[in-house]
Amino acid sequence: MGMHERDYVEDAFRTNWIAPLGANVDGFEQELADYAGAGGAVALSSGTAAIHMALRLIGIERGDRVFVSTLTFIASVNPILYEGGEPVFIDSDRDSWNMSATALEQAFEDAQLIGRMPKAVIVVNLYGQSADMDPINEICARYGVPVIEDAAESLGATYKNKASGTLSRFGIYSFNGNKIITTSGGGMLVSDDLEALAKARFYATQARDQALHYEHTQVGFNYRMSNILAGIGRGQLRVLDDRVNARREVFERYAKAFESLEGVAMMPEASYGRANRWLTAMTIDKHVTGLTPPELISRLNEANIEARPVWKPMHLQPLLRQYAYYRHSSEESVSDSLFEEGICLPSGSSLTQDEQDRVIDVIVGSLQQAKRAVAQ
Repeated sequence: MGMHERDYVEDAFRTNWIAPLGANVDGFEQELADYAGAGGAVALSSGTAAIHMALRLIGIERGDRVFVSTLTFIASVNPILYEGGEPVFIDSDRDSWNMSATALEQAFEDAQLIGRMPKAVIVVNLYGQSADMDPINEICARYGVPVIEDAAESLGATYKNKASGTLSRFGIYSFNGNKIITTSGGGMLVSDDLEALAKARFYATQARDQALHYEHTQVGFNYRMSNILAGIGRGQLRVLDDRVNARREVFERYAKAFESLEGVAMMPEASYGRANRWLTAMTIDKHVTGLTPPELISRLNEANIEARPVWKPMHLQPLLRQYAYYRHSSEESVSDSLFEEGICLPSGSSLTQDEQDRVIDVIVGSLQQAKRAVAQ
């Protein structure tokens, strides 16, 4: 938490606007839309809810196919299942770790051959970096398929000087407790289609029709953000750029510390944009270092330092193994390799240099020890 959140929350208490209505909700929506350069925004209970609303607005129904990035958290996929849809998983590329336009093109070609085109494409901006949206949007436009940009992790990042999350029909952000700014739990749907956003508000407020009594002709959801949480979001938004700069500094310190280590590579930053570096991620080649990511994570845990693998690809999840998957190339599944090689490091905006030095010391020491063991 920063310096400004309490003012907005206290105002909500003072005015007795606690429920999912009030000045903070309206203000947060407008301020976020202004920051991102979007036509409008709808504050919701989670990023997952925002993806669900986007799918509803597009008209996903039972049996419809949705192409989606495989290297992601399952929240990108669950809303497809909520509507009875069928996910088709798309691999990553090496340049950004995000959706491979090559794999996406192949998926569309096959879909056209069998006569089962997707109803939507969900592109995930992994670990705070935008996917290469121009070729992805071009492919989807050629086939007449709308794009949803899952920017849950990439608020504050840019693609060709445009805000991540604003490069497609719908964009979504998450304000979960681990994101670069937080409302403790919440999300936002953004779009230039204000009519669609009005429908999202309707669906997210139990789809209550205009009537004196409670009248319902469609299925709705209880997805609106509370005025209290929106107040936290307004305060957090005021320091977003500072948070991005802080996380980028964290990443650069790691990169400098590890630049001489053989077999270690940092997540690349694509030339087309600026990542927010929500999480610092790197890969470890066990054949060179003699150490696997799980082994390094275990050594960090022994030092009371939390680290994690990168996301396990969705096509490898037991729940989802029956669905189609398109690799980046016949020679390699990039997302499988990144899962096997990748590790996410402590990356918080408030991480001190002393704390980061402790993480670096454990990693460098562990890798040097493993290298000596290999040499022997």
